[in-house]
Amino acid sequence: MLGGLLGVILAKSFKRYFFIINFHTLKLRYMTSDEQLKLKTEYYNEAIRYMDKAKDVLKNAKKQDDLFQDVKYVKMACGTAYSALLIALDGYFILKGIPKKKGRKDIVHYQSNLSNIDKKLLDYLNDSYELLHLWGYYDGIKKVSVVNEGFNLAYTIIDRLKPN
Repeated sequence: MLGGLLGVILAKSFKRYFFIINFHTLKLRYMTSDEQLKLKTEYYNEAIRYMDKAKDVLKNAKKQDDLFQDVKYVKMACGTAYSALLIALDGYFILKGIPKKKGRKDIVHYQSNLSNIDKKLLDYLNDSYELLHLWGYYDGIKKVSVVNEGFNLAYTIIDRLKPN
């Protein structure tokens, strides 16, 4: 926690260079604006690829009125969309100087890091976690408007990483 907070505080933008503190090796590294753009593009494109796949899978769920008919495809699509927003957040954290966590990352990792840098994005994460991961992936909610709102929140988070 403290390392991530110090990374955010110490990661400063000086002219064209972005300095990143790696607390595991205690080395200072800079990232040029070209490297930042490349990183943004890489993570953004991967997140969008996941979202495109999630939309394709959701088409198989077949809508009738305001409900999806096949919960299996809803669960798959929501899980994929949730993974997409986590990929985008991983890239966002790298740009903010937060070191990558080894091993499995849970929601607490993302919430604690976002609480230090962007409260509005944290609200979007919490809502999308509930809609996509809990209600969509685990519970298999069939209501179209709920799933669509989860997808919209995922796109909002991913757009924070969109290259200029």
